[in-house]
Amino acid sequence: MRATEVPEIAGAYLFEPTPYADERGFFCRTFDAEVVRSVGLDPNAFVQDSVSRSVRGVLRGLHLRSGAGEAKLVRCSYGQIFDVVVDLRPDSPTYLGRAYFELSGETQKTVYIPAGCAHGFQALTEVADTSYRIDREHDPSEDVTIAFDDPELAIPWPLPVTSTSQRDREAPSLAEVLKRMEG
Repeated sequence: MRATEVPEIAGAYLFEPTPYADERGFFCRTFDAEVVRSVGLDPNAFVQDSVSRSVRGVLRGLHLRSGAGEAKLVRCSYGQIFDVVVDLRPDSPTYLGRAYFELSGETQKTVYIPAGCAHGFQALTEVADTSYRIDREHDPSEDVTIAFDDPELAIPWPLPVTSTSQRDREAPSLAEVLKRMEG
């Protein structure tokens, strides 16, 4: 497994495993504490694993947590997704930077998203399972959502959005969220 810094988002990493394929399919290690530790992250900091299943065109996000934030490892375990990270940390050298990834069950790549960054994704296949490893227990009172179609962000979602949650449809603009976060 190899860890690579994501230049658009300070403190973000892409973890690329080496799947071993044969006539049966493949096997690969999707988490390696030593590799995580090698880039300065505490592998024991993660306290919750979650998974979502989405169908083609479904869009989830853009989400982040207020307060201390939430760091997470995100991987598409089956299917394929277009994954987006937006740096909303005012003191970050990559503040308002955006990074895009195609994550898939074929590659099993994982993105580490630092606390203070917004995250969202769109399912590109008929079924896409997305796995999250999160460093804090969920507290709904800290949920923050930003409009996925905010023109200031201009995220190039690859497909028409077929479905999203009511929360995501009614999300405020980036400017509104930043104003609230400052106050």
